[in-house]
Amino acid sequence: MRLLSRVVPVLVGLGLASCAGVDVGTSYDPAAVERIEGFRTYAWLSQPQKSQDSRINNAITDAQVKEAVDRDLQERGYRKVEANPDFLIGWQGAIDTRLSEESVDSYYGYPWDPFWGSFYGPYGGGQTYLRQYDVGTLILDVVDAKQKTLVWRGTAQTDLGDSPSIQSTGNKLDDGVKKMLERFPPKPEKPD
Repeated sequence: MRLLSRVVPVLVGLGLASCAGVDVGTSYDPAAVERIEGFRTYAWLSQPQKSQDSRINNAITDAQVKEAVDRDLQERGYRKVEANPDFLIGWQGAIDTRLSEESVDSYYGYPWDPFWGSFYGPYGGGQTYLRQYDVGTLILDVVDAKQKTLVWRGTAQTDLGDSPSIQSTGNKLDDGVKKMLERFPPKPEKPD
């Protein structure tokens, strides 16, 4: 019984971690879709407001984000320039700590049985496990360089786990950037 009570939290944690993907969302200015389609060159915006979190506000993270975005955009034919870009791109990030609660009964989803009831007692001996984990959010903004207006925003959010490593975080960052930029440039909405 003791072994089982030690193994269940680990299995629940692994199950939750394996389901964690990157959630992506985008929004854009519908009036700017034609302008965005004409964009071919870009430059980086300076970081607007530095996060107080040293896990985000550091040269390594800045380089990782810019490298992932540059690689994806350049593979798709965009060119980074120093002067007169069509659009400017910037990024922001955050890491939030969250708690999740998972209740597991001793029957693991099977109905109560008098044979097992005597082993577990009359109430089944369920347990509740708390898990503390970090959720990372990355925001990419595309600004029309001539009009100085935000025309597209992508967000990616993922569970970083309870002790994220640089390698796993870097892989999730690359995955988030790729999924976000798959939706850039936006496709015009078709009328119903």
